Amino acid sequence: MKRNTTMATMARLFAAFIFFSAMLSFAASNSAEDDIAWWCNQTPHPSTCIYFTSHSSHNFSLTHRSQFRIMSVKLALERALVAQGQVSQLIQNCKNQHRRTVWSDCLKLHSNTILQLNRTLIGLGNTRPPCTDFDAQTWLSTALTNIQTCRAGSLDLNVSDFTMPAVSKNLSELISNALAINGVLLAAEDNNTQGFPVWLSRENRRLLQSTSTTAKASLVVAKNGLADFRTIQAALDAASRRSSKTRFIIHVKSGVYTENIEVRANSNNIWLVGDGLRNTIITSSRSVGAGYTTYSSATAGIDGLNFVARGITFRNTAGPQKGQAVALRSSSDLSVFYRCSFQGYQDTLFVHSQRQFFRECYIYGTIDFIFGNAAVVFQNSIIFVRRPFTGSGKYDYSTRPE
Repeated sequence: MKRNTTMATMARLFAAFIFFSAMLSFAASNSAEDDIAWWCNQTPHPSTCIYFTSHSSHNFSLTHRSQFRIMSVKLALERALVAQGQVSQLIQNCKNQHRRTVWSDCLKLHSNTILQLNRTLIGLGNTRPPCTDFDAQTWLSTALTNIQTCRAGSLDLNVSDFTMPAVSKNLSELISNALAINGVLLAAEDNNTQGFPVWLSRENRRLLQSTSTTAKASLVVAKNGLADFRTIQAALDAASRRSSKTRFIIHVKSGVYTENIEVRANSNNIWLVGDGLRNTIITSSRSVGAGYTTYSSATAGIDGLNFVARGITFRNTAGPQKGQAVALRSSSDLSVFYRCSFQGYQDTLFVHSQRQFFRECYIYGTIDFIFGNAAVVFQNSIIFVRRPFTGSGKYDYSTRPE
C-alpha cells in the first residue's frame, strides 16, 4: 500500500513537472515571438519581417541590433533564392522577343542580388578583415537596385504582366528592412574625394597615370589581327578564365570596335586601356526603341569588381529618336574611369549601382543622360548637353553646340 502511494505521488510530481516545463517552453516561445515582433516593428515593413521570420528555416535569438541585421539579410537571401527559382521558370512563357529580353535581364539581376546578399553575410560574419557598415550598405543597396531594374525593364517593353508573378514586393521589402537596420549602424566614411579614391592603391594610381601602362598588358586587342585578339569581348572572355584574380591589363589599340561588351560578375580586377579616347572607340546602337531594355541596351556592361578603364570612348549611336540607349552601364564596385568619353543621347551613362569614380572624363547626352543608384564621384569632368529631336524635352537646348 505504501509503495502504491509513493508511486502515485511520484506520478503526480512527474505530471506537474511536465506541465511546468510545457508552460516554461510556451512562455519562452511567446517571449521570443514578442522579441522578434519588437525588433521587426523598428523596420519600414514590420508585417513582412514578422511573417518571413515565422516561416524561416533559421531559429533566431536576438540581443543586439547587429544580430537583427544578420537575421534580416538571411531572410532576404532565403526569399531571393525562391524568387530566382520563380524567375527561372518564366522561360516557359517567353512567347516573344520582348519577354525573352526581360527574362534574361531579370535572371541575371536576381542572380546578382543573391551574390550581393551572400557577400554581405560573409562580410558581416567572422571574416578577417570584416566588411565595413558602408560596404554592407553598398551591397544591400545594389541587391535592391537589381530588383527595381528588373521591374523597370518589364515596363520598358510593356510586359510587366509577364514578370509580376515572380517579382513580388516581398523581396524588395525584406532588403529595404536590412538597409534600414544597417543604416542605423552606419558611420561616416572618408573616401578621399579630393584625389583618387582610397580603394585605388598608390601603386595602381601611379600605373594608371603612367605612359608604361600598355607595356604591362597581359593581352592586346587590335582590329588588324596583329595582336592576341581582334575583338574586345574575346579578350574579356579569356581574362575571365584565368586562375589568378589579380590585376589584368587588356590593351585595346586604336580603332573603332563595333561590338557590345560585358565584364561579367566573376571577372574582377580587369583594366581596359585604350590609346586615347579619340583613338580607341567601342560603339553599338542598341536601344529601347529597337526592342532592348534600358539595362540591356548598353554598349558596355560592367559588373566585375575593381574595373578600371583609361583612354577609351564608349558610344551608343542609336540617336535621339530611339529613346533610352546606354553607352556604358556600370555595376562595378570600386571602379575607376580615367580620361574616358561617354557619348549618346537619352540615358548615355547608367551608373547602375556600387561605388564608382570618374576623373577627367567627357559625357555627352540629351535626357537623363547620367542616372542610376551608384555612389559616384565625377572629378574634373566635362558634361555636354546635346540637342534632342524636336518635341522630346521641355527645355530648349539649341544654344548648346554639338
